[in-house]
Amino acid sequence: MIDLHTHTFFSDGELVPAEHLRRVEVMGYEAVAITDHADSSNMDWIIPRIVQAASDLNLYSKTLLIPGIELTHVPPEMFADLTAKARQLGAIIVVAHGETPVEPVRSGTNRAAIEAGVDILSHPGLITKEDAESAASKGVFLELSGRKGHSLTNGHVAKMAQETSALLAVNADAHGPGDFLTAKMAETVAFGAGISAERYAQIRKDMAELVGRAG
Repeated sequence: MIDLHTHTFFSDGELVPAEHLRRVEVMGYEAVAITDHADSSNMDWIIPRIVQAASDLNLYSKTLLIPGIELTHVPPEMFADLTAKARQLGAIIVVAHGETPVEPVRSGTNRAAIEAGVDILSHPGLITKEDAESAASKGVFLELSGRKGHSLTNGHVAKMAQETSALLAVNADAHGPGDFLTAKMAETVAFGAGISAERYAQIRKDMAELVGRAG
């Protein structure tokens, strides 16, 4: 199992990084990214702390902890600069908080995030085919979300990815112990969105390759 979109108490999650990592280690995860919510006001505080946690904890864990960040509700006009800054601060995985149907994310966020070159566009809602095509060309992963509400448009996202050959990721968007996906539940998220077993196997390979590049 690999999950590249999770949260600790550095934003709105419940756990310190050590417990967060330990819980998924016991579940047999190969890698997990901590991607706490940030904008221009707090990313320079959060990212170095996740980087420090990864530096310390990876010495003792079988599960690889990857430092990341989720740029959340930032104006589309700021995405390019903030994505670059996040990488400078040490974020290995940059996630964009996409145009989920259950929050008032500004229109144009999906496109701005893709053009900025984020790694993962989380819960992109009713993403347009044009934006999915752009994601495919830039290697940006579209997320199938395991989180209540955000998951409502998983079927549409899967369809757009199928039509455009965009990469897909299955993530929990975990905020607490009860949110982490088991391998079986991750399959259910994918299959429930209309993904075939063969396509799901490719998703897992693609996510592993992203982890490999990040490492």
